[in-house]
Amino acid sequence: MKTFTLPGTELSVPNVVLGLMRIQEKTDDEVRTLVRAARDAGISFFDHADVYGSALHGCETRFAEAMQLTSSEREEIVLQTKAGIVGEGPYFDFSYEHIIESVNGSLAALGTDYIDILLLHRPDALVEPDEVARAFDELSAAGKVRSFGVSNHTPGQIELLRKSVSQPIVANQLQLSVTHAPLVAQGVAANMQAVDQSVSRDSGTLDYCRLNDITVQAWSPFQAGFFSGVFLGSPEYPELNAVIDRLAAQYDVPAIAVATAWITRHPAQMQVVLGTTNPERVAGAALGSDLPLTRAEWYEMFRAAGYTVP
Repeated sequence: MKTFTLPGTELSVPNVVLGLMRIQEKTDDEVRTLVRAARDAGISFFDHADVYGSALHGCETRFAEAMQLTSSEREEIVLQTKAGIVGEGPYFDFSYEHIIESVNGSLAALGTDYIDILLLHRPDALVEPDEVARAFDELSAAGKVRSFGVSNHTPGQIELLRKSVSQPIVANQLQLSVTHAPLVAQGVAANMQAVDQSVSRDSGTLDYCRLNDITVQAWSPFQAGFFSGVFLGSPEYPELNAVIDRLAAQYDVPAIAVATAWITRHPAQMQVVLGTTNPERVAGAALGSDLPLTRAEWYEMFRAAGYTVP
């Protein structure tokens, strides 16, 4: 498993992360088996959110109940959670009061004294950066949150926060897969009037994050679109799956490792956030952590996913 020091922190982190948004109905044994598979594969980073689960803090609570981590076990892992979505609205709330309430709830649910990384979950159109800064300062000073980031934010939205927030923004969690790649696709076809791909559906987010040492965390890395099903094995992507299957055989890894490697191969040093609760798929995806796809292979997958390479 490839690891690196997360910029803006002292954390050594893997480039594959286990997301835990689907564990609410899992038994203790199932949760422990899933986490054990991740740990055996070198994954020590676990991603939560206050709204994951059938009730507020549901999946965080389920994780803590199943794992019963000792203090030494807690120190061996990185726990990340998110705040800002109000599920019963739904709406978004980056107010001082909501952030503080959410973090305190997450700490209690997870049974821990600190959260390694807190992300603001989807942009709040009514955000007041000074309120966010006040919350971050209080949480940092109390030792409740060690690092801060965002999810699904544009460069302008991050800059607005940075106007007031003193802590580094260390991560931006964004949807990315080989079939859902506006982060990279528009730039490849820039200034090509007749190519739909050249139409801007992104605001330079990936380059902005690279320039500002903000780690991109790729969620839904195997989804064809926005929660529209996976592309692996899908009859809607025959050319892409043919390429993936050939590369999987060539590198002697499962197809899911090749899909993971398309993201980890990028020099932005991104993290892949897995959403599966299947231990075998976790282990298989982890094999893509440091798979040495060549430039030609990376672009071949990109083209087979339907993108233009001029």
